[in-house]
Amino acid sequence: MRELRGLPVVDALAEKFKVQIEESVKSNIVPKLAVVRVGERGDDLAYEKGIIKRFSAVGADAEIFSAPLDISQHALEQMIMDLNGDERAHGIIVFRPLPGHLSEARLKTIIDDKKDVDCMGITNTAYVFEGHKTGYAPCTPQAVIEILDYYGIGLAGKKVTIIGRSLVVGKPLAMLLLDRNATVTICHTKTLNLAEECKKADILIPCAGAAKMVGPDFTHGEQIIIDVGINYAGGKLCGDVDYEAVANKVAAITPVPGGVGTVTTSVLLKHTIQSAENKIAR
Repeated sequence: MRELRGLPVVDALAEKFKVQIEESVKSNIVPKLAVVRVGERGDDLAYEKGIIKRFSAVGADAEIFSAPLDISQHALEQMIMDLNGDERAHGIIVFRPLPGHLSEARLKTIIDDKKDVDCMGITNTAYVFEGHKTGYAPCTPQAVIEILDYYGIGLAGKKVTIIGRSLVVGKPLAMLLLDRNATVTICHTKTLNLAEECKKADILIPCAGAAKMVGPDFTHGEQIIIDVGINYAGGKLCGDVDYEAVANKVAAITPVPGGVGTVTTSVLLKHTIQSAENKIAR
């Protein structure tokens, strides 16, 4: 079994980022991400901390724009529009999910697609589904692609099964895989004979948010598993795969933690740098 860890991918990307940022600085532009956080959820604060650490390590900036939990829809929309017009901000990310009284759908129509580095808005979502290279894919699906590329895992002609159909991971990931000439099947928690369907895959990518749902009956000895799930079971972080039961029965697998999630923040940085470079080119 080969363990596909995220940290080597992060380190390889960081070396490229340092060179890109050095070039941007020559044009007096430092790539900067605006992070919009509503309230103080523990997972948001942890992600925020990771972003700051990853950006500062290569000389990029990340500024936090925190809002109270009871912020109004109008005030949040105004915050986004102000950041749209801020020449210093090259990327904007809004932590989700938002509190129930706020409309994410409204924000999707407001955020500047040139700064929408995590593909929240409608325009970038459309770009991903069209295979348009101008926009930014969601960071987690792109992190899956970065891992596959780093470890030299080809996709052309491969049978890839995704478990999950969200607009955040499952659906856009399918589009990215199709763009690499993979043969993609999308399953979900209501798929009949789910284990049987998954066992047909050369590459299995669970992203259903169901702790340890993938067991040995989903897999075969030549299969590669990219586990996107982030769950807590028994007080511990785990993926959608029962790692202990499956790891030694497949060819390769990403761990949780230490896999896809580790790379996601680097993709956010990559997109922010690209946005800064696009500004220089304009």
